[in-house]
Amino acid sequence: MRCAWKELLAILPIWCRSEVDELGQDTLQELRLRMGLPPELVRSNGTIRLKRSVSAEDLNYVVNTASRYSPWSAASAAQGYITAPGGHRIGLCGQAVVQQGDMTGMRQVTSLCIRIARDFDGIARKIQYGSGSILIIGSPGSGKTTLLRDLIRQRSGAGNGSIAVVDERGELFPPGFPSGNRTDILGGCGKAQGIEMLVRTMGPATIAVDEITSEHDCEALIKAGWCGVNLLATAHAASKEDLYARPVYRPLVKSHLFDTLIVLQSDKSWKAERMEL
Repeated sequence: MRCAWKELLAILPIWCRSEVDELGQDTLQELRLRMGLPPELVRSNGTIRLKRSVSAEDLNYVVNTASRYSPWSAASAAQGYITAPGGHRIGLCGQAVVQQGDMTGMRQVTSLCIRIARDFDGIARKIQYGSGSILIIGSPGSGKTTLLRDLIRQRSGAGNGSIAVVDERGELFPPGFPSGNRTDILGGCGKAQGIEMLVRTMGPATIAVDEITSEHDCEALIKAGWCGVNLLATAHAASKEDLYARPVYRPLVKSHLFDTLIVLQSDKSWKAERMEL
């Protein structure tokens, strides 16, 4: 198991680092910081709270340290999250800034949800990862990104051609997380644009993306699929029925491009199903 633990501790307020290190190094899944309340450590073996309460200054420190004041992070903050060094994702809540109906940023942050990025070798080995296309679905926090990361790595080493990855925010393969010996990674680019670019420039056998969230993402995947590229992707849905009921995913389902559906459960287990209407 790999985790950019030092990078996580470095973005936290100094007063809570030692306790977080002691209580969560091997088990922490989420760290929730809410203004006026003690930090909440959500661990695989239970939840625990620290004693000191979080201040507005603490929240601002985390956001500023994690984002390093970069325009890239500012753009993702408009979507309600930022990606910290090491691939840790930080969800933001507070007073939103809205212009012409679109959220453009956060005026005041009142709570943060830091999801810990961990890398587990071999968890995708039981998936039949031949040459077909695979869609991984699950609820938030069920482990979609973790499973996709290892699936990419397993397929990259299986001699099925090169894999091109659109790693928009550096969450799939942050520094220190191996990607496989036939994997090419495009970072800092939106999924739809990145998929189209990789088809033209890299000639991959497989394209992988994390978190399909828009019609543009689906359209780009369909175009790549009809060009003969295999696909690995994740999407938010609790079940096959939930996936099929969501309008944004309907064109992707009807395309019949995905051969296998991996459904993640809340306990991190999964089951494989055929993609059928």
